[in-house]
Amino acid sequence: MKVAVLGEGQLGMMLKQAGQRIGIDVHLLNVDKNRLPEVDIPITAEREHWPLTSFTEALQRHPGWLNSAAFSTLPDRRQQKALLDKLGLPTAPWRVVGADVTQKDLHQQLGPDVFLKRARGGYDGHGQQRLKEGFLADFPSWTDNAIAEQAIRFETEVSIIGARGGDNHTVYYRLTENRHDDGVLTISLSRPDRWDALQAKAEQMLQQVMQHLDYVGVMAMECFVVDGELLINEIAPRVHNSGHWTQAGASISQFELHLRAVCGLPLPQPEQFGFSMMINLLGLSYNSGWLRQGAAQLHWYGKIVQPGRKMGHLNFYHPTSPTQLAEWLIQLEAPSVFESSRIWALSQLCPTDVTN
Repeated sequence: MKVAVLGEGQLGMMLKQAGQRIGIDVHLLNVDKNRLPEVDIPITAEREHWPLTSFTEALQRHPGWLNSAAFSTLPDRRQQKALLDKLGLPTAPWRVVGADVTQKDLHQQLGPDVFLKRARGGYDGHGQQRLKEGFLADFPSWTDNAIAEQAIRFETEVSIIGARGGDNHTVYYRLTENRHDDGVLTISLSRPDRWDALQAKAEQMLQQVMQHLDYVGVMAMECFVVDGELLINEIAPRVHNSGHWTQAGASISQFELHLRAVCGLPLPQPEQFGFSMMINLLGLSYNSGWLRQGAAQLHWYGKIVQPGRKMGHLNFYHPTSPTQLAEWLIQLEAPSVFESSRIWALSQLCPTDVTN
């Protein structure tokens, strides 16, 4: 059995590793130049943004190309937001921005605190600018291809990873709590029972999107928790950083689940065990000290080191004890810039014992 994946980044690499485990030959396709797969091979993608080249255009006409509706809608924030409004799903108040829009206009419509976001291409905090009333800002060059969104005061950020098969059968992982610094995910925590009150609602919301788009595979939905309710921030039609914990804390990882769905293989509900924690290694050189803790599962991407770049991630899992996760986190060698994320995670895992 074969699958082609557009993109050769770390997500594609981990899809390839998952495929090897269950007997699926995953072929990664360079976005700039490659041979078209055979006509009977399903084609998915590890990313939702790619350059328009003769190859990618031909790929999207290939009979095996999956999820054309999702890839034509979700990567553009204007279309994604419009879809959420159409489906009646909650999201932050927003509007399309054009060259003739002023900062005063945005504050009058959306409030004193507004995010300006590129319609396409922005990720990990890039392509965004915050606008505060009373502080006049120079608009970026991409303003005429952007949306404006009300800045939300939220309690925390969570995400849900789900998968849908071609037969409309869906399965989900539990809601995961996430910490971001400067728009980049630093830590994800998956804990049993933590978000049970919102789980069914999150599943129903994500199912609406997947079903409307006739999507096959894994999809991620990031949400703000506001007054005990979910407000959708973004949706990604692919495997997602906040689902990396499933490599250690679930019977089927998000990568295997995606391949199963794409290939029409059985799509059982993954068993999810105990307490899991994923830590992004941002802008760091390789450190063998990360391997001193026997519970640490290191995934190293082999990239050239750049500030803030995702160089790899660590997964930790324990069947019964969040306190044990906290102790491992305390022992982890990490730069001082990581300290605020560490303190946040410790306050979640062991709020009365570890942070005092």
